[in-house]
Amino acid sequence: MPKPLRTIEEPRVMQQWGLEQHAAGESIGFFPTMGALHEGHLANVRRCRTENDWCVVSVFVNPLQFGPNEDYEQYPRDLDKDKALLEQEGTDVLFVPKPRTMYPPGFSMRVEERALSKPLCGASRPGHFTGVTTVVLKLFNIVQPTRTYFSLKDAQQARIIQKMVADLALPIEVILTPIVREPDGLAMSSRNAYLGPDERHQARVLYESLEWARKAIDKGERSADTIVRGIRERIQAALSARIDYVSVVDFETLQDIGVLRGTVLVALAVFFGTTRLIDNVLVRVEPTEE
Repeated sequence: MPKPLRTIEEPRVMQQWGLEQHAAGESIGFFPTMGALHEGHLANVRRCRTENDWCVVSVFVNPLQFGPNEDYEQYPRDLDKDKALLEQEGTDVLFVPKPRTMYPPGFSMRVEERALSKPLCGASRPGHFTGVTTVVLKLFNIVQPTRTYFSLKDAQQARIIQKMVADLALPIEVILTPIVREPDGLAMSSRNAYLGPDERHQARVLYESLEWARKAIDKGERSADTIVRGIRERIQAALSARIDYVSVVDFETLQDIGVLRGTVLVALAVFFGTTRLIDNVLVRVEPTEE
């Protein structure tokens, strides 16, 4: 039988709990979310639970990371369902702060990353990653985690959090976890619920185009332009698709590259109707023999 899930709303109560566990020499795994949980989230919860003495999950739809014309108000929320799923998975603590407690009157601090946040999603969503780093650093200070889990579904975000932890010397291990996909390959995302039936069917092209890219690289293709062009051609065949970007970048720097080498991120963002989906594949490119 699943153990009871403790729900904490006040940051100071959550912080005190975290400090007490550290004082007792116990590890805390932390998985921050915006709720509307699905199997992709739960895979991270299971790993968090098995690798730590305590598993903490937060549900907080962070207003700082939404632009003025984005879907903050419409973002899917179902806290009762989230609680039931987390309890079934044996989560120890659910942290559900209110915006007024995370950002009280007079809150004026921001955490800004100035390099990794500029390309990819940062180019079309200015200010988004400043909202992400600000809330994540605050959550880290509140929860006091030993380890934290970020899915490669949001690869740019995960890389930025890695960099923030390293640059600010935070005593936290950042664990990047694999993308969890639907049976047809579509990456699991809370925003998939926005898709109409035809859009959902056409969205399969994202995974199909990334798989084409991975196989082409495995066979020896090393031209980023060729990979980008091939992905674009496949996505443009879907009638509902509108491409935001398709990029091939070095995973360490997130900068565009011409010739593929090292650890390469093939990333894309595509609109189906009004729904913007992101996906990627991370490939280790071995040198080709001369």
